[in-house]
Amino acid sequence: MASTFRIGGDLDVGRLGFGAMHLPTGPGPDRDNALAVARRAVELGVTLIDTAHLYGGGANEELLAEALHPYPEGLLITTKVGVARTGPGGDWKLDGRPEILRDQVRQALRRLRMERIDLLQLHRIDPETPLADQLGTLRELQAEGLVGRIGLSEVTVDELERARELVDVVSVQNRYNLLDREHEAVLDACAAAGIAFLPWRPVAWGSTGAEAVVAAVAAELGARPTQVALAWLLDRAPVVLPIPGTARIEHLEENLAAADLKLTPAQRDRLDGLAGGARAESV
Repeated sequence: MASTFRIGGDLDVGRLGFGAMHLPTGPGPDRDNALAVARRAVELGVTLIDTAHLYGGGANEELLAEALHPYPEGLLITTKVGVARTGPGGDWKLDGRPEILRDQVRQALRRLRMERIDLLQLHRIDPETPLADQLGTLRELQAEGLVGRIGLSEVTVDELERARELVDVVSVQNRYNLLDREHEAVLDACAAAGIAFLPWRPVAWGSTGAEAVVAAVAAELGARPTQVALAWLLDRAPVVLPIPGTARIEHLEENLAAADLKLTPAQRDRLDGLAGGARAESV
């Protein structure tokens, strides 16, 4: 099982990344701890960190810059745009209008202290804006040198195919884990095309550990159920790049240790038989 993957064929990252969404961004001890978690992730060899404009309206991006800038060579911080406070009363809503996407990219560059976002993902497809306008804007930003590569999030197979007619899609970030395989067909499409698949919510919180099969496999391996769930994802396909998130260093270290866990074929078969159950809120 390969430990790295080349996104877009040329951007080499470790396959087990880190999702920064859960890091507290307010002042005080929680923020200090969040900074320490982000730094520890990089110390432990993480080379892929996921964030988004939605996470605190950019506050999560600022936190990562404070923790990690100047960025070490080989570290990829990917962010997402396309959700904005443009709903009634300033509520968050999907908004893929060109001016919104451009503004959020400019904000991300400033907050992350970057000249270029090497991987920018469209957080969701806005049904009220033509797809060609949304992806056309990202393609223009790419041509201007502000964006390196383009990815999508929470898409169907049909949406992925339509998008690939407009831009070179190098990544897809959909909800997927051992117990929630709604997007199995999307993962299969990504695997066939060599597109990176970043499963968010890679562990079915509150469900995986309760599954007798997962608990049994974990006991056999001397591991935690969450580690088994992550090891299963890594074993699922070479394009899978899980991005588990946590605000605790001990959980971070536990998650990353899953990269060294080896499932036997028999254990894999037992885990493959599990499906359904867990569902998560949008991210």
